[in-house]
Amino acid sequence: MKLLQIPGLTAPEMPADSIAAAKEQSVEMLKSLSFDDLINKLAYDVAQFAIHLAIAIFVFYIGKFIIGKLYRLVHNVMVGRNVDKSLTTFVLSLVRIVLYFILIVTVIGILGIETSSFIAIFASAGVAIGMALSGTLQNFAGGVLILLLKPYRIGDYIEAQGYSGTVTEIQIFNTIISTADNKSIIIPNGGLSTGTINNWSREDYRRIEWNIGISYGDSVESARQTILGMFEAEPLIVQTTIAQHREQLMTEQQAMQPQEQEKMEEAADEPRRSWLWRLFHRGSRKAKERVAALERAAEVHRLSQLDHVMRPPTVTLSNLGDSSVDLTIRAWAPTGEYWNVYYRYLERFYTELPQKASVSFPFPQLDIHMAASDEN
Repeated sequence: MKLLQIPGLTAPEMPADSIAAAKEQSVEMLKSLSFDDLINKLAYDVAQFAIHLAIAIFVFYIGKFIIGKLYRLVHNVMVGRNVDKSLTTFVLSLVRIVLYFILIVTVIGILGIETSSFIAIFASAGVAIGMALSGTLQNFAGGVLILLLKPYRIGDYIEAQGYSGTVTEIQIFNTIISTADNKSIIIPNGGLSTGTINNWSREDYRRIEWNIGISYGDSVESARQTILGMFEAEPLIVQTTIAQHREQLMTEQQAMQPQEQEKMEEAADEPRRSWLWRLFHRGSRKAKERVAALERAAEVHRLSQLDHVMRPPTVTLSNLGDSSVDLTIRAWAPTGEYWNVYYRYLERFYTELPQKASVSFPFPQLDIHMAASDEN
């Protein structure tokens, strides 16, 4: 509420040493007014403030309604495009905070409060808070980078910062992983965004390696042929190339084309979606298909050389130890079946090789030869 305005001199332009003089002048002018003029002036100021307050309340509720509509629109678009859940939550929270901040500043401006000083206070407070929470802001920046660059996703098995486990949540400040013994480990995103991460789930195939030892005098070739014969009947072991094995698994396991399933899901959800969402989705479907085609082409180009390299199982003599002939066995299998194949065949090597290949597994032993002494 403005009691006095001096023509040609606004409040922001008034010198600091003139504020006291202006206040004294305002008091003198109020004293010179009659009682009726003072009542009229107060009534006028109250009416002006009531009008501004009503406009501010109206703008606040209208802005709140628009923010809700924009929030739901962004949510539907990101969910419809299958955007990562963690990134969707972060973007929606950021959109809501920014829009509400703009709305509050607008409402304060309508009430007649100087918004420049208000924004300056927020900026100063932001600098002070940023200096006090530098480590937390580093984790925040790391969370944004992780959500945008996606070095790992929810469900991936990663190894970082001395811990390994399955990613269960990607939050703004922390990443939560679940270990094999069901422990929840909370790792700050700052270290994850700048450190080394081993993502075991990024590639869909991994090489499995076993190291076994057979006794001296046993046939290496017999052990090799027996082990390779075990692998020939295993559908999870790659016999030629990864590309051919992947195609074989997809042919056996895929009962429905992904495109047809997606169309059926869209047709089922179509009546429940708003006309604005359907219009936007249909208009961007071709662009989405083109982007997906480019991504598939880039992925095929990246994996073309690796996937078409011959990767049959191998059995090689790797070392002549003190009491054993060491064999290194290597085979490729899908990442999700790594430990299943590893432990199953480790047990088969132990139980079947002595019978089928006539080999034995040595253990550390010491032979002592006693020399006969000459008796006089």
